[in-house]
Amino acid sequence: MYNKLKQLVKRLLPKRFLFHYEGAFRFVFYQFYRGSQYQCVVCEKGLRQFIRLQNDDQLCPNCGSISRNRRLWSMLTAEFLKGRKSILDFSPSRSLYRTLKSKHIPGYISTDLSGDFIADRAYDITQIDAPNETFDLILCYHVLEHVEKDRQAMKELYRVLQHGGVCLIQTPFQAGATYEDFSITSEEERLKHFGQKDHVRIYSVEGLKERLSQAGFEVEIRLYKEKEDNVYGYSGEEVVLGCLKK
Repeated sequence: MYNKLKQLVKRLLPKRFLFHYEGAFRFVFYQFYRGSQYQCVVCEKGLRQFIRLQNDDQLCPNCGSISRNRRLWSMLTAEFLKGRKSILDFSPSRSLYRTLKSKHIPGYISTDLSGDFIADRAYDITQIDAPNETFDLILCYHVLEHVEKDRQAMKELYRVLQHGGVCLIQTPFQAGATYEDFSITSEEERLKHFGQKDHVRIYSVEGLKERLSQAGFEVEIRLYKEKEDNVYGYSGEEVVLGCLKK
């Protein structure tokens, strides 16, 4: 039901209107899911269940967070937000954008080129329009798999990150080696080969770590495992790369 309703609303209402009033729409929708069996760590609402999406992910009906958003938020609050003064967030989920904005972090900046996300800037990740060592935390979730010149993007992330700063990176992963083929250009073929029509590669965990290390980062592979029916709606297994600039 949720997926059909979402598609209908997107067809009928302008994107700008939806962005502005999404919170109100979701709060009404949330009333049908209010409960105490589960909890969203982003909006802190109790739920009788998460919404199960077509890709088997779990969505919070109140704030719209999916499993990777909730994992990232739990990481940020536990380890990475304290003391940060300048945060760059690439193509953020609307749930995390609104939550981070509500924390009144003066140096929080979101950026996006696609127009599908709420953004303060429109930085090209391969040519970030910011001075060296501007940010002490960078969030780059599900971005690099869209970028043909990903090695240049990694160099730019390293350049604008302060010494002692951290860049948290996640992409879809596969076992084996990183797979890319730039002769594959059609949406249909990209969907077939890389899992999404606007992806240009699929990384392996070690393959992405190697490229980030070559850009200068000290990389930590973080593996999170949860029981399938966990209270906070995390994915059963998730990998995040923590990239330190010493």
